[in-house]
Amino acid sequence: MQEEIATDVAIVGAGPVGLFAVFECGMLRMRCVLIDALAAPGGQCAALYPEKPIYDIPAHPAISATELIAALERQIAPFSPARLFGRRVESLTGVAGDFHLGIEGGGTVRAKAVILAAGAGAFGPNRPPLSGLAAYEETGAVRYFVTDREALRGKRVVIAGGGDSAVDWALALASIAAEISVVHRREKFRAAPESAARLAAAAKSGALSLVVPYQLAGLAGSAGVLEAVEVAGFSGDKRLIPADVLLAFFGLSTDLGPIAHWGLALERHQLAVDPGTCQTSYAGVFAIGDVASYRGKLKLILQGFSEAALAAHAIHPIVFPGQALHFEYSTTSGIPALS
Repeated sequence: MQEEIATDVAIVGAGPVGLFAVFECGMLRMRCVLIDALAAPGGQCAALYPEKPIYDIPAHPAISATELIAALERQIAPFSPARLFGRRVESLTGVAGDFHLGIEGGGTVRAKAVILAAGAGAFGPNRPPLSGLAAYEETGAVRYFVTDREALRGKRVVIAGGGDSAVDWALALASIAAEISVVHRREKFRAAPESAARLAAAAKSGALSLVVPYQLAGLAGSAGVLEAVEVAGFSGDKRLIPADVLLAFFGLSTDLGPIAHWGLALERHQLAVDPGTCQTSYAGVFAIGDVASYRGKLKLILQGFSEAALAAHAIHPIVFPGQALHFEYSTTSGIPALS
């Protein structure tokens, strides 16, 4: 027998914006189910840069993604949302007030409204075309994300890439790694100008090495144990860089997955929404965060938080038809108990 969960609002995506949507819905006495293809909450924020500081969260001059997710978890705890993690939403049918979401592996969620907080969709790293790559991925000798900075202490680390992730992690690891070598095919980096300047200064001081203009050519080692990274110059010369770990930052490939086939209006691979309510072209289905598109949209977590509030208030009459909503500030209403 397939499991069926009934709720007021199904929230697809458990990143920061999806988590805050639970709070906003809970404040309006609406129950939620959180669904995410990842095995844990946090979305791309936690998966890609868990330890990097975020500077534009109100009241937090700096907060790591891990700390932000933990704080959001504490904030939504009073509302006890049901959770379906490690499972993707495969289908969406129904109308506002009575939606059916088919869940990967079997099971259904019945909801009166749906909030899509899916970020850029399902994502994965762009892998370099290197022979024997899989064996090194299995042992962690080749990585695309840094989830534990301390695990790289005392290691010889080669970082490949020229964007913000490559530059930021080179700077962050320079003080704890035995050696840092940054490989990029151009002498100019695509990172924020201040970060690129700091990288150049670190290289000049000897805190790290810049290997430019070069690109990855191969991996040297055996049984998944990395010994060196081979790089090639554009004139045909090659060299080996001793290494224990390769961090490859070549961006992400993203895919909206089944969401792209639900008949929702799209704008450049994002969901077009009404900026006043965040409702998509499918009545009763709302989109917030990076997956939502409208004129003036900024891809900021704080704007996603605002969109969560807009969507929750627009959903209230769907969940409680005919019931007037008297707006109250949280300082007046406190945290409501859900019956």
